[in-house]
Amino acid sequence: MWQFEHTITTKAKAETIWKLYSDISTWTSWDKGIVSVSLEGPFVQGMRGFLQPEGKEKLPYELTEVNPLQGFSDVTDIPGAGIQVSFTHILTESDGETQITHRVRITGPNAETLGPRFGAHMPKSVPHSMEGLAALALKMEREQSE
Repeated sequence: MWQFEHTITTKAKAETIWKLYSDISTWTSWDKGIVSVSLEGPFVQGMRGFLQPEGKEKLPYELTEVNPLQGFSDVTDIPGAGIQVSFTHILTESDGETQITHRVRITGPNAETLGPRFGAHMPKSVPHSMEGLAALALKMEREQSE
C-alpha cells in the first residue's frame, strides 16, 4: 500500500466546501489536475462516474462513502495496472474554522511497485487542489454576503 495525507485549515464553512464537493461540475475549478469529471446520477454512495486526470485517459470511479457536510470517499480502479486509488475527503468544523483532510491510498497486488510511481505527483498536487478548494469556498462566501 502507498499512502499520502494532507490537512489544511480554512475560515470557509464546511457547508460551502460540501457544496463544492457534491457539485462535480466545480471540481475542475478547484482541482487543476482534473480535465473532466462526470457522475451518472446524484452525489450518493454507490454512484459511478468517470474522471479524467490531466494527461491520462478517462477512468471509472465510484463513490464508496458519502456523509453530507462531513466528507466522502471514492475509488478508482486502474485497468490493467493491478492497483486501486482511493481518495478520502474529510471536513471537521471547530471554532469558526474548517479542517480539510484529503487522504490518498493506493492498494492492490501491484501497489508496492506502482504506488510510489503512480502517486509521485500527489504530495504536490493534492495540497495545491485543497488550497484551490478553500479559496473558491471563501470566494463564494464573500460573494453571497455582498
